[in-house]
Amino acid sequence: MGLLKKKDTKKSKSRMARLAGGGGGSGSEISPLRPQYVEKLPPCVGHCPSGNDIRGWLTIVAQRDKLGLSMEEAWDRAWRIEVETNPFPAVMGRVCPHPCEGECNRKVKDGAVAINSVERLVGDWGLERGLALPTLDVGGPFAEKIAVIGAGPSGLSVAYQLARRGYGVTVFEALPHPGGMLRYGIPVYRLPREVLDAEIQKILDLGVELRCGVRVGEDIPLDELRKEFSAIYLGIGAHQGRKMGIPGEDGEGVYTGTEFLRRANAGEPVTAGERVVIIGGGDTAVDAARVSKRLTADSAAVSKRAGAQVTILYRRTRAEMPAIEREIEEALEEGIEIEFLAAPIKIERDADGKVTKMIVQRMELGEPDESGRRRPVPVEGDTFELECDTVIMAVSQQPELAPLARALGVEGSWLDSDEWGRTGIDGIWAGGDALGLGLATISIGQGRKAAESIHATLRGEELPEGDTRPPIGPDGLKIDWYPPLERNERTVLSPEERLARPLDEIDLGITREQGLDEVMRCFSCGLCFNCENCWMYCQNSCFKKVPDPSPGNYYTISLGTCDGCKKCWEECPCGYLEGH
Repeated sequence: MGLLKKKDTKKSKSRMARLAGGGGGSGSEISPLRPQYVEKLPPCVGHCPSGNDIRGWLTIVAQRDKLGLSMEEAWDRAWRIEVETNPFPAVMGRVCPHPCEGECNRKVKDGAVAINSVERLVGDWGLERGLALPTLDVGGPFAEKIAVIGAGPSGLSVAYQLARRGYGVTVFEALPHPGGMLRYGIPVYRLPREVLDAEIQKILDLGVELRCGVRVGEDIPLDELRKEFSAIYLGIGAHQGRKMGIPGEDGEGVYTGTEFLRRANAGEPVTAGERVVIIGGGDTAVDAARVSKRLTADSAAVSKRAGAQVTILYRRTRAEMPAIEREIEEALEEGIEIEFLAAPIKIERDADGKVTKMIVQRMELGEPDESGRRRPVPVEGDTFELECDTVIMAVSQQPELAPLARALGVEGSWLDSDEWGRTGIDGIWAGGDALGLGLATISIGQGRKAAESIHATLRGEELPEGDTRPPIGPDGLKIDWYPPLERNERTVLSPEERLARPLDEIDLGITREQGLDEVMRCFSCGLCFNCENCWMYCQNSCFKKVPDPSPGNYYTISLGTCDGCKKCWEECPCGYLEGH
C-alpha cells in the first residue's frame, strides 16, 4: 500500500455541496457544525497487501436485505468485489496469515472479524457457482502482447489483470505445473490442489496462454522474448534454497527446505528418516517439519507417522519465530518438538556417509540486529549432540537469477523494482519473491500494480492515484453502539485425524451460516451501513432516504434546514458523518 495522504479539503467541500441539495441564501449564517459525508479508509483495507476491498465484500452480504438483494446475489457480488484485486479468494482464504485481522477495529471489543474465514467462503462460493472472472472495458482488445515469466501468485496476478484489460498474455513456467510456491511450497493438507487448480483455470479461461516446463534464459533466450513481446514481467519467485556452510552438510540426507517441499509436494521420491531435524523458524521450516511427520522412513508414500521424531531447531525464542502462530501450535499438537536458542555447527556422518548426529550450539539473545530482533549469540562452551538421520535446512532461499542475469545486466541475488514493478530496464517489470521473501498476498498485490503500470505505459496514461481516504481507528467509532457478538472460529481436525489421513485438508473453515453471523460483526468502519441513527435523530428532516440505495449510499443531506445541532454526526456509529 502507498503512503496515506491527507484528505483533500476541496474535494470534501465539493462533495458536501453536491449532497446538500440546497442551503441558506446569500448572507445567511452557516453553522460550522453541519454534517458532511467523508468516507474513511478502514484498517482491514489499509493493511491488506493485495489491496482488497474487504469492507466491501463483507458488508454487501451483511446489508443484503437493506439493498434488496437475494442471498445468491449478495454472495455473487461479494465474490466479484474480491476478485477485482485478488483472483485467488479460495486459495488465500486458506493460506493467508490475514494481517487485516490484526488491525481490525473490532478487536478492541470482542475480537477481530474473522475476515479470512469469510474470504474462504466467498472463494468457495465462486468455485461452486462456476463464476467467471470479470473483464474490464478499457478500450481493448489491444495488439500488444505481454510475457510473464513465472506462474506463481505474482505472475498469475499480473496475467489476470492484463488479460481482463484485453492484452494477449503468455506465461512461461519452468516447473511442470503452475502455482509456484502455492503448489510447490504449501503442503496439500493446507491447500487442496483442486482448489488451486480451479482458480488458476479461471485465469486461463480469460485467454491466458500457459507454457510449463519452459525455462527462460535456457530453453528460450530472454532477448528473443523482448523482441516478440511489448512488456515482460519477471515473477520468478525464490525457489533456490540455501544451506548454512557448516561441516557435513553436503551429501545424502541433507535437504534445503524448498527442495524438500518441492519434491514432496510434486510426489517425487524423498526420504524423511526416523529422526528428522529442521533448521529454521519460518513457514518453510514448520511446513517441512509437518510434512516430515507424515512421510514414511523409506519412501514418499504417506501414512500415520506418530512414531517419527521430528525436531525444529530455532536460534531465537518463540517470540521471534516468524512462522504463522497457528501453524506452530498445530505442529506442537502433532508431536513435533521445537528446540529454541539452538543452532547447528556440525553434521556428523558414519563411514558410509549417512547422517548420524548433529553438534548443536546453545544460543542467547544479545542486542537487536538490522531486523529489529535481538541477535542470537553463542553461549561459549555450551554445545550438545542431537541424533538424527535427516536434516532439512529451511534457513533462507533466493531467486535463481543465473539464467537471466547476463541478459538483464543485473548483479547480486535479487531483483529490484519500484512500487509499480518498474525495474529501470526498458520493457521489464518484476514482482513477488524475486524482490524479497514475503507473503503470497504481497505478491498478488505487486502483480496487480505492475499490470496497472504496464497498461498505463503502453497506453500513455497516468498511473492510478493512491488512496487518499483518511484512515479510521477505534477512536473514530462509537464502539458501544454495536452489540457484542462472539467471533466464529474455524473447525480443525484433531491431531490424530490429521496424521491418520495426511492428505486430507485439516482446516475445515466455518459454515456459511457462521459466515452470515460473522459479516454482521463488521463495523463498516467509515462508510454508511444504514443504521438510521442520523435519520432518526435529525429533528429538521435534513436526511432523506435514497429510493434506490447502494452500499454506502442510503441518504442525501439537505443542509438548507440544518441548524447545526451536530446530533447526527455525534450519533453516527461508523464515523462516516462528521462536522465541518
